[in-house]
Amino acid sequence: MKMKMLVLFVVVLSLGVVAFGQDANAPETNLQDLSILQARPEPPMLGAHWARGVPPMARGLRVSNANMTYHGGPIMTSTVSEAIYWGPKWANSSFVGDKITGLDSWYTGFSNSNYARTSDEYTGTNGQVGPVVTHHGHVIDTSTAANGSSTSAIVAEVCKEITNPVSNGYYPVYVDGKRGNAGYCAYHTFGSCGGVRVQVAFFFDLGGDAGCDPQDTSGLHSQSLAALANVSGHELSEARTDPASPGAWYDRRGQENGDKCAWTFNVPLVSFSNGTEWKIQGEWSNNAYNTGTGYPNSSGQRGCLDGH
Repeated sequence: MKMKMLVLFVVVLSLGVVAFGQDANAPETNLQDLSILQARPEPPMLGAHWARGVPPMARGLRVSNANMTYHGGPIMTSTVSEAIYWGPKWANSSFVGDKITGLDSWYTGFSNSNYARTSDEYTGTNGQVGPVVTHHGHVIDTSTAANGSSTSAIVAEVCKEITNPVSNGYYPVYVDGKRGNAGYCAYHTFGSCGGVRVQVAFFFDLGGDAGCDPQDTSGLHSQSLAALANVSGHELSEARTDPASPGAWYDRRGQENGDKCAWTFNVPLVSFSNGTEWKIQGEWSNNAYNTGTGYPNSSGQRGCLDGH
């Protein structure tokens, strides 16, 4: 979601960020984006995955065309991913549970999956979005993690932990802190490490967080892992189709492909290329919407695909 498409106020408190934004079930909400009001410039929070039930600040005008349009920037033709787990709790096996091994498997299985291919219709100045994700595993940093309110702090953590960043790198940072009053579950942004532009994402610990829970009843994963997997699909899909300024694909209200299908699920589980199964939201497809072949989002627009 693009900052220029709206105005949103964020209050930075000692306990975290209080964000006022979209109700995930309110289709006409206009305030989709999020930025930090600070004295120094920071990368914007893009594609914030809003929690369920976050009250809207205002209502937007109806738009005649639901499709995303192209805004002149590059996309990610392929992706190299490496996850960072930040915070002292990541040294505690009871806290870690199945999250690290599960997310390593999630990123591996995302590559070349039909779910990844739901975004391959989008092109940019550098080619076409591709489904290949080369996952380099993870690193663990047990120092005290930032709460996500400063995007530059998250980028700095990536630059500290990733020794050889690449220009098609996507580096998600999973912290051990709860979201508290923050109205979002995750976001993506971008930065530069040693002169290399990289894509970055931030995720709270979503264990026991009803506002960020996809309500996976399969029993295949812990609730914490299931919640992180769902929001990871949202952010990775958006980073691939709309990675950085000046931006690539989003609609007239600033919504990216993950935003337009947030909190809507077509089937109980989606299979990935490595055989793992996940309860995961779909991603917006202009082609599916134009042909009426997608499943409906929360506005009833049949443009969501999950590749199941």
